[in-house]
Amino acid sequence: MEAAQETPDRPPLDLNALSNEAFLSAHGIPRLTVVESTGSTNADLLRGVSEDPGAWPDLSVLTAEYQTAARGRLDRRWEAPARSSVSVSLVLRPVNADGRPLPTDSYSWLSLLAALALREALTETAGLPADLKWPNDVLVRGRKIAGILAQLGPISGAGTPPVVLGTGLNVTLTEPDLPVPTATSVLLENPETVDRTELLKSYLSRFATLYRSFCNADGDPAAGLAGGPSLHKRLEHLLTTLGKQVRAQLPGDHEIIGHATRLDEYGSLLVVDATGHEHVVTAGDVVHLRPWNPAGAADQGTAVQGKGAQGSAGGAESGYA
Repeated sequence: MEAAQETPDRPPLDLNALSNEAFLSAHGIPRLTVVESTGSTNADLLRGVSEDPGAWPDLSVLTAEYQTAARGRLDRRWEAPARSSVSVSLVLRPVNADGRPLPTDSYSWLSLLAALALREALTETAGLPADLKWPNDVLVRGRKIAGILAQLGPISGAGTPPVVLGTGLNVTLTEPDLPVPTATSVLLENPETVDRTELLKSYLSRFATLYRSFCNADGDPAAGLAGGPSLHKRLEHLLTTLGKQVRAQLPGDHEIIGHATRLDEYGSLLVVDATGHEHVVTAGDVVHLRPWNPAGAADQGTAVQGKGAQGSAGGAESGYA
């Protein structure tokens, strides 16, 4: 019989490091708030941008040590031990360098942009071989470690509709903490660090850079991004979904089985079925997306779940994660 895993040390986030003015100003973060406990950081910000829009400018950040009512994509729920995850939400008010609002069609790329930033943080800060799974998951060695959720805020007047972008990352969850065997955490993957403060700072800095570049390109996924390839090209190389046989489960017990070929200009997944017909699968509609064995064997892999890998795999409210 295996010995029970010891509960890892779970220190609080370093408030001094997160509130450092040099760090915040360097990345254009006007406000960063840390709370000990809340129901959901996404829900808090959605309420905040509705009740007091001026208090939450573009790239404002809210992060919690513990969430009691976190929800993911399609209203999935999850819960992780206190101080075991990075649970963070941002307010986005996307405008270009001239202050012109981005077309709302481009908003569908924001969760993928966040997933890309988180992958970079995991790879470069924790030394983990992270991959992306459409539409909103980050995987390590095929197991879900994080998820993202973008939610549209209230539209009022002629202003830019805000987006609340939630990210949940499993950091020090042990095997017994995981709700399903297809989830994982930074701790379980032999990382270079499990410092949540460093991981959060790494993610925020990378996201801010990619986000500002995306905005200055007017939300064009085919434009060069942050001095490198476009968002579309980067995702084409990083999404494990592309080039695979998949089964997309849709509302009403509908499903599409076929070859995941590419992303369209809105970030939707294009799936070609056995008859050669190309289907457009949107992130907002898909219930589950799983690898499919053409011979009809049982599905493998994880469902497309919300933030983090939990509840649906643990640690994020996702989509928000």
